[in-house]
Amino acid sequence: MSDAPEVRPPVVTPARVVIALCLVAPFVAMLWVGSYAKVDPMFIGIPFFYWYQMLWVLISTALTMTAYKLWQRDQRARHGGTK
Repeated sequence: MSDAPEVRPPVVTPARVVIALCLVAPFVAMLWVGSYAKVDPMFIGIPFFYWYQMLWVLISTALTMTAYKLWQRDQRARHGGTK
């Protein structure tokens, strides 16, 4: 009988750091309004202000999907691949 505590993997892993960056990046991009509050360059007649935000909708979708897949992989690794 051993009274040694159970050894667990670290809570902060490289995968979790990437997940956090994927989820934080869209917020930073959208909250920094000064970086995109302009008209030029226009894209097919649409001012930069609008197409930049629409582009971030697509980027945010891809980043969220990536974060979800990384989270699933991280959870499988932590639970021994039983899921």
